[in-house]
Amino acid sequence: MARPPTAAQRRVIEAADPVTGRLKGTEAQLAALVKRGLAFRHPRPPHDHFLTPAGRRLREAGPAPSPGPAVQAPAADGGVFAARAGGEETPAKTGPARRREVHSAWQGLLELRRMTNRDGATDRPCDWERTHLVQAAALALEADGHRPAGPDADGYRVRATPQPEAVAVYAADGAALRACAVTLERAGWQAGEHTEPRTRARYVLASPRRA
Repeated sequence: MARPPTAAQRRVIEAADPVTGRLKGTEAQLAALVKRGLAFRHPRPPHDHFLTPAGRRLREAGPAPSPGPAVQAPAADGGVFAARAGGEETPAKTGPARRREVHSAWQGLLELRRMTNRDGATDRPCDWERTHLVQAAALALEADGHRPAGPDADGYRVRATPQPEAVAVYAADGAALRACAVTLERAGWQAGEHTEPRTRARYVLASPRRA
């Protein structure tokens, strides 16, 4: 599990522009946030740094409580949003708090698209999604109301594939699978149903659309 950001890094995150997520800090601080997946460097000059959806979620969680002397901070997620790919051993969170988390993460991803796609388009995936395929597809599905599979519940499962820029999505039945495909297409992905040769299981193969 990744270590939580330092106090100095948190101050940089909390001081980010509330609309664009633009960051100001030393090169070392910004590079550390990029390494943690909390920020990204814009590919075009002046190469400013901006919060990723995970960074936005961490900022919205508010300042971390200050532990007393010799008190170890709890090993938790630190407020960073984690998309549910389905099939996790722990039951999926439900309820208003989780819905707010998912909505916030999805809005942050749309802003990331606007800031990094050359034409500012928000209807197709950005570079971050192409390097985090499973997380991006899972977020799109959960944001549209699909439920991830859990230890005692049916739902979607997003899995990596050997193909470049493609994920496989499985669901409980044909209707749920088709609904997942529709959601991904609306989110800017190319999606089509396929059958595994050996198991005959149906799945959706999805790739981020480029145009």
